[in-house]
Amino acid sequence: MKPEPLGVTLVIPGRNAERTIASCLDAAVPLLGHDGLQEIIFVDDGSTDRTPEVVGAYPVTCLKLDGRGPGAARNLGWRAATTPLIWFLDADCVAEPDTLQLLLLHLDDPDVAGVGGSYGNMHPDSLLACLIHEEIRERHLSMDADVNYLGSFNVLYRREVLESVGGFDETFITAEDADLSYRITARGHHLRVEPSALAGHHHPTRLRPYLRTQRLHGYWASRLYARHRGNAFGNSYASFLDHIQPVVAIAALMGVPGLALSRFRFLSLALLLALFLLHLPMTGRLLRRTGSWRMALFAPLGMLRAVARGLGMCRGLVGAITYKLNPRRDTFALLV
Repeated sequence: MKPEPLGVTLVIPGRNAERTIASCLDAAVPLLGHDGLQEIIFVDDGSTDRTPEVVGAYPVTCLKLDGRGPGAARNLGWRAATTPLIWFLDADCVAEPDTLQLLLLHLDDPDVAGVGGSYGNMHPDSLLACLIHEEIRERHLSMDADVNYLGSFNVLYRREVLESVGGFDETFITAEDADLSYRITARGHHLRVEPSALAGHHHPTRLRPYLRTQRLHGYWASRLYARHRGNAFGNSYASFLDHIQPVVAIAALMGVPGLALSRFRFLSLALLLALFLLHLPMTGRLLRRTGSWRMALFAPLGMLRAVARGLGMCRGLVGAITYKLNPRRDTFALLV
C-alpha cells in the first residue's frame, strides 16, 4: 500500500502581480487536497495594484509584507506554514497538474533536501520569450539529477532544512535562490532537478526590460560570488564559459573604440569574436534540439545579455569596494 504523501504548503510570493496571479491560482487551487497539498499561502509584498483584490477571490491565505523583496516574502510564507514540505511557486508561473506529484517522488529519498522543476512557455508567439525559454529548457534537460543550484520559481524543500540554514537571505534582491542552494549543499544535503515538473512562465517579450533585469542579475551575482567564491566558476546550471561571458563582454565593449585605431583593431575584433564564439555552443544545441532556425538569433541575444550582466557586475564591484571603504553605506542597496 502506497504511503500517504507528507503535508505540503504552497508559498507564492508576489508584488503587483495582478496580470498573472489569477492564472497561477486557477492552476494551483484545484490541487488542494491532492498529493498532500494542504494550504496555499500568498505573500503580498507591498502591491499597489489590484493583486490583493484578485487573490481575495480564492481560498488561499494572504499575508502582507512591506516591499522587502522575494527572499523576505518567501521566508514569511514558509515560516507561517505548519507542514513538513514547502513548495515555492512564483506568481507569474502556472503549474501543470502533475508538477507537485513529480517533485514529491524525489523526496522519497531522505537524503534529498529539495527538488526543483522547470519551465513551460506562456508566450510561444514571442520570439524573445521562445529564445529565453528554449535556453532554460536546454540547461535543465542537460543537468545531472543531483545539482548544487535550484531556482525558486518552482521548487519543493523540506521545512527542516530551511530552518537549519535560516531560510533565504533577505539582503538579496535576486540570486537569493542560488545563495540558499549553495548554503544547503555546503551542509552536505542533496538537491535534485526534475525537468518534467513544469510550471508555465510568462517570459519577457520586450528586449529593453529583459536587459534591464539581466543587468540587475549581474549586479547581484557580484555579491553572490563574493560570498560563494567556490561557485564563481560555474554550477550545475551554468558552466565556466557561461560565467566568463560578462567579463569578456565588458572587455569587448571597452575595446570598441580601438576599432578606429589600426594598432588595437585586431585585439578589439578578437574580443568581439571571442564573445560571439562563447555563445555558439548553446546556439548549436538549441538549433539541434528544436530544429528551428530562429534559434540562430540566440547568439546575438546572448551577446547583448552578457553586456548587460557585465555592466551590472561592474556596478556591484564598485559597490563592494565602496562598502569596504565605508561600511556604513551599503552601496549594494544604493546602486540597485
